[in-house]
Amino acid sequence: MSNPFETGLPRNPANYTPLSPITFLTRTAFVHPQRTSVIHGNRRWTWAETYIRCCRLASALTKRGIGKGDTVSVMAPNIPAIFEAHFGVLMTGAVLNTLNIRLETETLANIFEHAETKVLLTDREFSPQIKDALAKVNQKILVIDIDDPETESGDFLGEIEYEAFLAEGNPEFEAVLPEDDWQAVSLNYTSGTTGTPKGVVYHTRGAYLLASGNVMAWEMPHRPVYLWTLPMFHCNGWCFPWTITMLAGTHVCLRKVSAKNIYDSIAEHQVTHLCGAPIVMNMICNAPVEEQQELPHKVEIMTAAAPPPPTVIAQMEEAGFNVTHVYGLTEVYGPAVVCEWQQSWAEKDKNTQAQLKGRQGVRYHVLEGLMVADPETMKPVPADAETMGEVMMQGNIVMKGYLKNPEETKKAFAGGWFHSGDLGVLHPDGYIELKDRSKDIIISGGENISSVEIENVLYQHPEILEAAVVARPDEKWGETPCAFVVLKPGAVVNEQQVLEFCRSKLAGYKIPKKIVFSELPKTSTGKIRKSVLREQAKKL
Repeated sequence: MSNPFETGLPRNPANYTPLSPITFLTRTAFVHPQRTSVIHGNRRWTWAETYIRCCRLASALTKRGIGKGDTVSVMAPNIPAIFEAHFGVLMTGAVLNTLNIRLETETLANIFEHAETKVLLTDREFSPQIKDALAKVNQKILVIDIDDPETESGDFLGEIEYEAFLAEGNPEFEAVLPEDDWQAVSLNYTSGTTGTPKGVVYHTRGAYLLASGNVMAWEMPHRPVYLWTLPMFHCNGWCFPWTITMLAGTHVCLRKVSAKNIYDSIAEHQVTHLCGAPIVMNMICNAPVEEQQELPHKVEIMTAAAPPPPTVIAQMEEAGFNVTHVYGLTEVYGPAVVCEWQQSWAEKDKNTQAQLKGRQGVRYHVLEGLMVADPETMKPVPADAETMGEVMMQGNIVMKGYLKNPEETKKAFAGGWFHSGDLGVLHPDGYIELKDRSKDIIISGGENISSVEIENVLYQHPEILEAAVVARPDEKWGETPCAFVVLKPGAVVNEQQVLEFCRSKLAGYKIPKKIVFSELPKTSTGKIRKSVLREQAKKL
């Protein structure tokens, strides 16, 4: 039977264009050419200038033979070059691979070989580890040094400096748009907190949609001023290089993230939005009084990574920030779930509001499916806020898969859903709440104990700055909770006092059997490396 809605012609350039973030830049440069696009130290660029720089980068790469299917890696903090790569590399049809600046040489070398990197843009601050990594690689890589005046630089390693490389390019370069929006656009390696990093492949459709989804989930206005505290190398900065560009906003680069730099930037540039892990919020809340400043207006902050303790959310609200809690993973382009505000919550007290905001929430507008289910039967859990299951997702902002790893890709997509590996519950109002990573659940005497629940209690202690709980082997119980805590400056608390505090708020079997006072190992995105803490706990 024929389809009565067929028009007699297939889709064509007049009515179909593959989705690509490149179009955000071309539109903004055309409509708002004189608006400030990027601020870095004392330097400013307009959108017309940024567009030309991206065209030059794309042209110079193309002249060196870079195109569809090639990988261009970038090793840099939040500076203009890594932002420009989010457009310039894509304009050639190549794939952008942003590198975690804290990676050691062995992992960097493995990534270069696994990704088959053809070109590397590298900030000279990281010359020592890049030099060592390149010595381990058996392939030719064109190295381009980024000489950022905002820092003391290391040695030149490459053939040419970034600005000289741009000068080779044509300012009127015509972008190579994707043939279809399933085409790979970027390659992001997982943080590696649980083992060997995997290469997550993004398609251009997902990048476009997640960038758009950020606007709706965060209720963003046009022309925001965005402070780069979240690393652009992490999930392509949650796709915000493309989001802020779409809105003709201003990107304020921040090479070094500190409480003082954050407060100073907000005051100087009238920052309206920023993102960061709970560690960044902790840094802001607990900054020395002399570093803090009164905010010129309400500042929006989006947070994710580890579930933020409600006490930290409450502190941020008191300091003049409005917190939006999101949840996601590298495999879903960054945030894919948002704790969307309900008007009825406004009637509740501040502590209850913070508790509600601490939940992960509901699916992004651009995510088609979200459920908490038994990973074996794929049966959704009841909405009772108690029954735990695995958080699963479905839709256009789920990765293409893991690079050169069909087994892990197949496992991740079992049953037609992306398996996050995170355990959570479903509340009666339809909001999900994480309880733990599946690997972080503590099983003590047959009872499942959520490390997040214990951590939230520890964060309520007035003298504790940071806390992380992991399983510690126990002959009798199999495992028992072990807490690692960081005290606030000047605080004096002993193990017994912390345990007494926990006894007042937790069931007996959930109370940590050991309290360790020490710094917490973290990834560059603020995630606590619990795999390291588990190894330390085994030796206690």
